[in-house]
Amino acid sequence: MQLIEDPSKLQPYQGAAFVPTMGSLHDGHLSLMRRAKKLAEKIVISIFVNPTQFSPDEDYLKYPSTLDEDLAAAERVGVDAVFMPSVEIMYPNGIEPCDIELPDVAIKPQLEDTHRPEHFSGVCQVVSKLFDLIQPSVAIFGEKDYQQLLVIKQMVKDYQDRWPGLYIEPHPTAREDDGLAMSTRNTFLTKEQRTIACEVYQRLSWAQHAQAQEKISVGETEKVITNLLEYVGFVVDYAVIRSGDTLMSVSTFDQPTRALAAVRLGEVRLIDNIAINAN
Repeated sequence: MQLIEDPSKLQPYQGAAFVPTMGSLHDGHLSLMRRAKKLAEKIVISIFVNPTQFSPDEDYLKYPSTLDEDLAAAERVGVDAVFMPSVEIMYPNGIEPCDIELPDVAIKPQLEDTHRPEHFSGVCQVVSKLFDLIQPSVAIFGEKDYQQLLVIKQMVKDYQDRWPGLYIEPHPTAREDDGLAMSTRNTFLTKEQRTIACEVYQRLSWAQHAQAQEKISVGETEKVITNLLEYVGFVVDYAVIRSGDTLMSVSTFDQPTRALAAVRLGEVRLIDNIAINAN
């Protein structure tokens, strides 16, 4: 496995399958890499904690670093190269405005775009730079960050001349045995919070089963999910049913829909989502 800091060394890996990460790898990340092995002959991952996607109330400097463990895990999975650029490599002229025009799904749903206003600008900025440098044939993104997945898919579509032929491969959310979506943020949960955290998935799953069996309305479903989450101790940023394609509001379940939630337990913010009506 090759460790690369100089972008000029990436040329042999053009056309690889690519998995961008900020490190502190868990099995959710590794599942993306395992999927990558089935899609291309070579796999490149990046480890870069991107300062431009952190909100003012999020501590960029406290993002956990487990580099030795990360590299060992990536090598076990069969990664061919790890790109580990410095901030100076990624932003040689300092932090500049993002040159990507954000798609509607990044600015209109009033989900993550409302609660983390600068986040998608930073995500598009860094991912576009990584695509430019690595020039992959396919990039794999998990469905846990569902709005991010749709943002990246639309960005690639809007800028297809910049990355011709690039395909974004969605991958199902990796979960713990009790349903909690795997996330680096989970490491910040106390033991007591960890016992509660799985309830996010349980409440979203309730919405899935309730819609299938009882045909309750979208509005009623949203109210019940919110109440159930608050009852067990979460502060709810949002708990909504949205279009699975655009993340805009829907009035019925007669189209592909998604239940999405963002909640807080103390200082830890958790997000999750589940397909309600995939057909």
